[in-house]
Amino acid sequence: MLDVIGLTPAEEELYRCLLQLTTARIDELAHRLHRPREQVVAQVEALRTKGLVQPTDTDPDAPLRPTAPDVALGAALLRRQEDLEAARRRVTQLAEEYRSGLRRHHVDHLVEVITGTRVLRDRLRDLQNSARTEVLWFCRANPLAMAGPENVEEFDALARGVSYRAIYERDMLLEPGALVDLAKGVAAGEQARVLDRLPVRLAIVDARTAICPLIPDRDGGEPSAAVIGRSQLLDALLALFESHWRVATRLRLEDPLTEPPTDGRRADADGYQPDADEARLLSLFVAGVPDKSIASQLGVSRRTVQRRLADLMAVAGVDTRPGLAFQVARRGWI
Repeated sequence: MLDVIGLTPAEEELYRCLLQLTTARIDELAHRLHRPREQVVAQVEALRTKGLVQPTDTDPDAPLRPTAPDVALGAALLRRQEDLEAARRRVTQLAEEYRSGLRRHHVDHLVEVITGTRVLRDRLRDLQNSARTEVLWFCRANPLAMAGPENVEEFDALARGVSYRAIYERDMLLEPGALVDLAKGVAAGEQARVLDRLPVRLAIVDARTAICPLIPDRDGGEPSAAVIGRSQLLDALLALFESHWRVATRLRLEDPLTEPPTDGRRADADGYQPDADEARLLSLFVAGVPDKSIASQLGVSRRTVQRRLADLMAVAGVDTRPGLAFQVARRGWI
């Protein structure tokens, strides 16, 4: 298996023999491996070139000893991985150029229909792996093809500088562990907002390709989706996303909820700014998440959530929750 990084099976067998012996001379290795001395000399020289073998001293006939393989082969393995990653990106680029060429010459290729959970999941992963600038998501509850924790491609894309903007349906926040998963994405750089309902499931990559399911969730069966290339239809989907993004509520999930500070900041309502814990609580409150679900997701008691909201109502100078939601928006607290 190591021949993929330049180590032949014969060289690997010689190296393993030397590992067992700790140190050995050329003649001893030739005897143990039943190979001609000239062949062993050539293979030892190849191993020395790769940094896997070195003499014990400066004497040309000195015994040989092995060196650590992870140090010697690690660089070669890393180069191989980088070459494979570069090749994967190139294949993805060529596939996109192929589809773009078809779309230019055949109008029926502007929309490609794909069917099946696995096919849909693979296409979503391929698109994220090829993303260069931005990925947009409409994330509805009960995902069809890929749950949030399975989407490891997002973290790879964020790490290489791709922007992510995601709008989540409120019901998604009520699912067990949902806020923990969302917080990981936000911590990695995702911009997250929430709405009560979303019209469709949608993913758009680099404003060049969109994926949108075709069959309503309630119909069941194998999911099918349209893969939409550059067209007026794609422009309409981009406009749909931006219109929802403008009215969606920002999610603040950077820090866990803690007990309120005791520094007296609530005594002065003018110019008051919530801390990170309060901003996180308010973002969930404005998103319409029930107190019980907020408490469960944040790992605190329901009474703690209610007390914190009551304190913030006092700061805002209101005595109703709708009034607090209005003041949160007016004062720019989240």
